[in-house]
Amino acid sequence: MFYPKNEMSLGEAIRAYLKAMGLDKKLKEKALINSWEEILGIGIAKATAGIYLQNQTLFVQLNSSVVRHQLQMMKSGIIDALNKKAGEVLVKDIVFR
Repeated sequence: MFYPKNEMSLGEAIRAYLKAMGLDKKLKEKALINSWEEILGIGIAKATAGIYLQNQTLFVQLNSSVVRHQLQMMKSGIIDALNKKAGEVLVKDIVFR
């Protein structure tokens, strides 16, 4: 699309505003957390009691030690899948509890 100088689409304006306010990264992080079930499946999602991201570390509270052990063994692949989904590196480590 062509926009005359000093004009942009509403979507571009919203993205620019979110970036200027420092909210774009938080939205990406929230979207990544919301994609946990999509990436790992419903079985893992049901065993997940809580999940949050802090300082590029994803903390995952699980209610199954068996699932925790399984995920620990798949950790690097999960990190890769999450970052691929995000389109950038948002997760550098995962702590399963």
